Amino acid sequence: MSTAMRLSLSKTSDVALHQQLAEQLVYLIATGGLADGKQLPSVRALARTLGIHHNTVSKAYQDLIIRGWLTGRRGSRVSVGVALNPPGSEGLDGLINQTIQRARRMGYSLQTLQGRVLDRLFEQAPDHILVVEEEPELCLIIQAEIGSKVGRFVAICSPEQLKKSRELVLGAQVVAPEYASQRLKGYVPEHQRGVMLRFAGADEHVELIRSLADPSMIAMASISPTLLKAARSLLAPVLGQRHTLREFLLSPKEPADLRGMDIALCDSLALPLVRCKRKIHYRLVASSCLDDLAAVFEYVAAGGGQTKNSPFDRRKPRKKFEPTQRAARAAKR
Repeated sequence: MSTAMRLSLSKTSDVALHQQLAEQLVYLIATGGLADGKQLPSVRALARTLGIHHNTVSKAYQDLIIRGWLTGRRGSRVSVGVALNPPGSEGLDGLINQTIQRARRMGYSLQTLQGRVLDRLFEQAPDHILVVEEEPELCLIIQAEIGSKVGRFVAICSPEQLKKSRELVLGAQVVAPEYASQRLKGYVPEHQRGVMLRFAGADEHVELIRSLADPSMIAMASISPTLLKAARSLLAPVLGQRHTLREFLLSPKEPADLRGMDIALCDSLALPLVRCKRKIHYRLVASSCLDDLAAVFEYVAAGGGQTKNSPFDRRKPRKKFEPTQRAARAAKR
């Protein structure tokens, strides 16, 4: 399916067309619909397909270039993220990274990967998870969702904190959005770059709103300004003039009474805070990503019982490292 076919803009919405387009492109990148390095249609081609002015497309592209989501080069089309290095330029580890990501896109789980991939997963057995994300509120939501699934300590930090304190990765399975993988190169060990953070799609929520028989008041409740902004643009086409969307930016500890709304879409931390006759859980992290992380720690837990040929037996004993307090303090800097 082409990029244009997955974009749906509403000319009657109070959300500007260029903002709808920009946020929907961000959504496609964050959920894996547009891979790193993917070339986008030209400004005029996409404008013709969507039936909008080419300046609108140009403004959306320029906004995303400034924000670091897209790359624009003179004489070539705009592409997603930063340009990927040519295949083989990173040696064996680069090839393995590409293989893991390609296998995931083809529907294979980490459990099915063998040989060198398994060796690398055990190379430095992690005992906790480190989430690297720019917005602190998004970090908290991701932290809660991963922690509830994997059952391990989850530390958080921003890319800048990681660049200033590289020791944060010690003993950690680093998790960062797939679109940010190239930006973290050099700060995250090669063997850590196979498991990337993937966000869940919003298709089921779009279909839910589309199926509503009567005009409705719909709330989007979140502790994250970025999540609210993205949801507003993603839902604009299906809302139209029929439904009304209200956004509620919540504090992580303060309850919110939304009983005047027909439906409340709530992120994982907002869900227990909201009172509404119909609450819908909006999960941020894709279930496949949570399964991959759980698989990593299942491999770690099974390592002690492996045969003499297991990766754990081949590793040299290392001094026990207690990362919890150190990582938590560093993540709060």
